[in-house]
Amino acid sequence: MVPSEWAMFGFRSRLTNQFHRLIQILFQFLLEPKETDRLLQQLTEFAGDHGMSVGPLRNLMKSTLLVPQGALKKNLTAEQIKEDLLTLGLNEDKATHFSKQWGEHCAALSRLAVAQTLAVNQLVDMEWKFGVTVGTSEVQKVGNIFLQLKLVVRKGSSTENIYMELTLPQFYNFLHEMEKAKLCTDVLQMPTVLPSTQQTVDVQ
Repeated sequence: MVPSEWAMFGFRSRLTNQFHRLIQILFQFLLEPKETDRLLQQLTEFAGDHGMSVGPLRNLMKSTLLVPQGALKKNLTAEQIKEDLLTLGLNEDKATHFSKQWGEHCAALSRLAVAQTLAVNQLVDMEWKFGVTVGTSEVQKVGNIFLQLKLVVRKGSSTENIYMELTLPQFYNFLHEMEKAKLCTDVLQMPTVLPSTQQTVDVQ
């Protein structure tokens, strides 16, 4: 799930304020993946502001996208992300900042990933179970109720499991979005009814 070592070296060499800006650009793109033109413009401006070539910066960002993408597939927590980044050589402050951003946005990114998956794959099954947090984190408090969701989707001749962890409001919002998607699908699949005869109107 981790980016290449040279990509992490690129992030290790960034000053803290530069690192924070790059992470902001990264998560903004993850939340709005269709905004590729904006991403390229932001990277071009960043490169110009800090006297670096835009090509290597784009490659750095492309490789670093593997971190959240891999974390989504493995359903990693913010603390697990932080441990991975520390292992790769990021200092404590940078690893903490990245993991905090992940903790704040992982639920939205999970919903987005599921929506993209369901847009091209068939949902076979869905399971969920409730839990109560027993330890504090950046986004959760002790005693909060959360829900672990498992989706089984069909990809060609095989199936794949997708896991999400949501708060109750996030879960209800997710169900609402699923209902809207189903309604749209049902409408698109409705047969078009055409009149069997034509009516004529006599103009006096």
